[in-house]
Amino acid sequence: MTDPLKIVLIGSAYPLRGGLAAFNERLVREYRRRGDPAFIYTFSLQYPSFLFPGKTQYSSEPAPANLPIYIKVNSINPLNWIRVGHELKNQEPDLVLVKYWMPFMAPCFGIICRIIKKNRHSKIVSIIDNILPHEKRPGDRLLSGFWVKSADGFVAMSRAVLKDLETFDRSKPKVYCPHPLYDNFGEPVSKEIARARLGLGPNFKYVLFFGFIREYKGLDLLLEAFGDQELSGMNVRLIVAGEFYGDAKLYYEIISKHHLEEKVILSNDFIPDSKVVNYFCAADLVVQPYKTATQSGVTQIAYHFNKPMIITRVGGLAEFVPDGKVGYVVEPDPSSIASAIVRFYKENREAEFSQQASVEKEKYSWRRMIDAIAEAGGLKT
Repeated sequence: MTDPLKIVLIGSAYPLRGGLAAFNERLVREYRRRGDPAFIYTFSLQYPSFLFPGKTQYSSEPAPANLPIYIKVNSINPLNWIRVGHELKNQEPDLVLVKYWMPFMAPCFGIICRIIKKNRHSKIVSIIDNILPHEKRPGDRLLSGFWVKSADGFVAMSRAVLKDLETFDRSKPKVYCPHPLYDNFGEPVSKEIARARLGLGPNFKYVLFFGFIREYKGLDLLLEAFGDQELSGMNVRLIVAGEFYGDAKLYYEIISKHHLEEKVILSNDFIPDSKVVNYFCAADLVVQPYKTATQSGVTQIAYHFNKPMIITRVGGLAEFVPDGKVGYVVEPDPSSIASAIVRFYKENREAEFSQQASVEKEKYSWRRMIDAIAEAGGLKT
């Protein structure tokens, strides 16, 4: 039995909402379950309002119980970075975890962690969603390079990101570990219960698109697929559950062009954690029609609920959904997506894919993530 580790995670958490917060909170819970005194330093300001594309950054849910979260970090205030850095340096945590997802955060995280490292004790391990963002901007590589120099080791959640990391650094420890299962959204319920909760008619088949709607996620491709003649003739409806992060005009134009008003159910507010179960359990199939990707937390929610998936052959997505076993891996174009949906229903693959998902998901444990972090940081588990 190893001694407990004092751990701080710097990043998104309650009262902020979304997948980053859900991941960070679940990871810290896993450390605390093991007996490690782990806590979170979250943002007092994560994004300036003019940079945030959604309606609100904040959760409407109750605060998570028995989880120490300190609202401390201002992403745009260098004086705050210095103060937080010295505060954590003096606390001498054994392990500092930082979930890195976009270059905008590099100066904030980088300065804080450089100061912490002056105590010559704390190990800095970064869990990398993307080292280069889907929506590229000038200076991305420079900023990410600054962050890479701040950390002692890295955990990449897809092999595509691991490969990208090698272009920044070849000497520091880098470990691949797939995104663990999102098992914090409650137990599955029956389709009948889930559909009744959402007010969905019981006589249709339902496909789900879930998550923030950004250009790279390819909702336009999926809507165009529903304009396919064979698919449009089937008794299938599309649920779009997620907030628009950008102009929604394109999506409404496609709906109008293909006369999909009766076939597309738009639920375009942020979906709180307590309601996620309803959307996944109401659906027969989850489709991720991404144009670019590294990995996706939506995949791990689908696995939790044993849902078949259709994903596109981009980035690292295909690493997580075995083609023909848990779902289909297709090209990122409307014709390929439509053909896969039609095939899924015509061949009645739901029960088979769902059963295989229940087996496949066993490899995505939080223990595996903790072991990967320890390896990247040169720590004992």
